[in-house]
Amino acid sequence: MGIILIPQGIAYALIAGLPPIYGLYTALVPQIIYAIFGSSRQVAIGPVAMDSLIVAAGVSTLALAGTDSYIEIAILLALMVGAIQLLMGIFRLGFIVNFLSKPVISGFTSAAALIIGFNQFRNLFGVDFTRSNQIQDVAIDIWKNISELDIPTTIIGFSAALIIIVLRKVNKKIPNALLVVILGIVLVKYFGGAFESVAIIKEVPSGLPSYGVPEIDIDQLKELMPIALTLVLVGFLETISIGKSLEAKQDEYRIRPNQELVALGLGNMVGSLFKAYPSTSSFSRSAINQESGATTGMAALISVGMVVVTLLFLTPVFYYLPKAVLAAIIIVAVFGLINVKDGIHLWKTNNLDFWLLFTTFVSTLFLGIEYGIFAGVALSMIILIFRTSNPYIAVLGAVPDSDFYKNSERFCNVVIEEDVLVIRFDAQLFFANASYFRDNLDELAAKKGPALKLIVIDAESINRVDSTGTEMLMERISYYKKKGIIFYLAGVKGPVRDSLFRAGILDRIDINHFFMNIYTAVKFYRTGDREHQKKYAEYIHHTYK
Repeated sequence: MGIILIPQGIAYALIAGLPPIYGLYTALVPQIIYAIFGSSRQVAIGPVAMDSLIVAAGVSTLALAGTDSYIEIAILLALMVGAIQLLMGIFRLGFIVNFLSKPVISGFTSAAALIIGFNQFRNLFGVDFTRSNQIQDVAIDIWKNISELDIPTTIIGFSAALIIIVLRKVNKKIPNALLVVILGIVLVKYFGGAFESVAIIKEVPSGLPSYGVPEIDIDQLKELMPIALTLVLVGFLETISIGKSLEAKQDEYRIRPNQELVALGLGNMVGSLFKAYPSTSSFSRSAINQESGATTGMAALISVGMVVVTLLFLTPVFYYLPKAVLAAIIIVAVFGLINVKDGIHLWKTNNLDFWLLFTTFVSTLFLGIEYGIFAGVALSMIILIFRTSNPYIAVLGAVPDSDFYKNSERFCNVVIEEDVLVIRFDAQLFFANASYFRDNLDELAAKKGPALKLIVIDAESINRVDSTGTEMLMERISYYKKKGIIFYLAGVKGPVRDSLFRAGILDRIDINHFFMNIYTAVKFYRTGDREHQKKYAEYIHHTYK
């Protein structure tokens, strides 16, 4: 992992618009902190492509890339991100990640990968294309200036990408990134005459990062807040996604989201004191960690040791490293994150989730990374609200020669009695869907006409009821009582029944109108099985008391 981390750290710092050395600084302290506080033993923390691009997108609006001011803002951003993550962990807000559904993650990751890849074409072709987190700006500039590409740079870049792809197919354990870095350095250093136009890293400072507290400016904090929140969400999401995938492959530990937030937060905060920019977990390095047999945080400390040795003694080696090689490493890595299969699968199986993925993808691609993630979250919440306020309602019918009642739309052989309406409501009953329940109940009752004498609500799927839902239910009971229609409730869960009793539903309906299931409710209505129902009423009354 250390061998992979060194060239990746240098490459990702370039994505972030920072000098290469800052990628190595970011690979130090955050890893040590996570090894101590993180709940996963294989997750690899450090600089990553997506967060680096988000840093570039946010900080470039406040300062010129590569300048001292730009570097200071990027380090301050790490402190902000860490502080927010730490507070979220302390206040146990890890559940927030649940608002990022898999289609949102897939759409966002695929779009971000394309943006990162397109931004690296400037180094791959040796042309100073514009930097942007909106793909149309980069694509238009590439189209206009592609004729100016530098042939030697392009040859080196494409050759490096081809070597990485071939070596991956041969054996994933081969350190392909390190090999192309070595080949690139040797090629430019010893055959430099033919590659004079190729951009190289040049001098990389030696030595470990010095300690220093980032300068805090309130106005700057306000400007950085949107990008910081994006980094918090994306970083946490990446870490949880990777951690969960690795967790599934073993039985020794479990990922704890709030502890992950604390570990990430402390890593970014302490890292910022040693010149690190925002860091999170890496898909590729975590996979390598797991495949290599890492079982404790010691693996991270060994990779830190390799980075320390590089910073102290090996930075002069990278002088002749072509930027085109780093671009090839990045492009091959991020284009592997583009997930077409998820889109095709969702198109066939779940149209709503497909459009959620597509909208997140398009928003991220054309509006920018920070807008894309918030668009995905907002859309997820809208869909959540829509689904909870418009749940499924089924009319049930009796299965012949049995005690069961099934959905009449799915089972054609069920018996629906003219004077009985049995409804199943598949959601909690609360303020967002109380009107929806009432309207559907009235509509179904109206279809029955004057023959209707009994309404049975199958409440097995109702796991919660609030004051609005209770009030609506009581109002409907009174309404139908005036029409001479009896109201029964079947399969009511204990906590829901308690809420109804506390609200005073027994003033509107007899306790004998609560039933264990639909069958006993209809049987009681038909035959008047008083003895059996009396025992059940006594049981629930005793339970409630």
